[in-house]
Amino acid sequence: MQIAENPEPIQSDRLRFDDKPFIRHGFFTRKGGVSKGIYAGLNTGAGSDDNLESVTENRRRVAAWMGTSPERLLSAWQIHSPDALVVREPFPGERPKVDALVTDRPGIAIGASTADCGPVLFADPQAGVIGAAHAGWKGAFTGILENTITTMESLGAQRDRIVAVLGPSISQASYEVGPEFVDRFEKADAANAQWFVPSGQPGHAMFDLNGYTVARLKAAGVDASYLGLCTYADEDLFYSYRRTTHRSEPDYGRHLSAIILGDN
Repeated sequence: MQIAENPEPIQSDRLRFDDKPFIRHGFFTRKGGVSKGIYAGLNTGAGSDDNLESVTENRRRVAAWMGTSPERLLSAWQIHSPDALVVREPFPGERPKVDALVTDRPGIAIGASTADCGPVLFADPQAGVIGAAHAGWKGAFTGILENTITTMESLGAQRDRIVAVLGPSISQASYEVGPEFVDRFEKADAANAQWFVPSGQPGHAMFDLNGYTVARLKAAGVDASYLGLCTYADEDLFYSYRRTTHRSEPDYGRHLSAIILGDN
């Protein structure tokens, strides 16, 4: 794997606003970091067992690309919850245990840390309100997407103006689940059967996390889309928890997807 010297995040045209150029975002990949070995590249996971100095430098590089200082690049202690939090200044101590951050303050970059789960970036450019959510199956299933939208509305956003983009996450072709997983979704809503196709193993299925996530966002009334990039399949660009598990590796890196309001 060839590692670039500087971050090369992926961007979505849906989060580019001609009349509001001060909103900047990036779905960061492995490119542009200093980590080595199984973490090679831009590992920003503070919860990984990577060298702390490497993670700190990687986060500094992300902050620099975002146009802010490292202490103003905020990501939560994610616990697969449905909880979203308004942040307007750097954390005074331990990172909060939530799965989405929302802000209306320029210069505060908010991010979601992922390695197969879905990073979703939100923006209402007219209100100047942004959000970043970590949406794995459990978070999406229990309401993290809708709660992020509601939290944005508490700061003046309107859901019919909100744009939401799902970044790189595990694709249906790489996401096999067991019968109890399928049963949970279909008991909650029979229409959820559309997000599963049979796998080669009896009783198991392949789950479309991307489709499910975007459908929930659209049902909540926002303009939603996704990049269609698979973290499991593209090892050169992305870390993957499931790929690490299949290889029996001891740990895995995480990448950050972040968004920031700049000064007008």
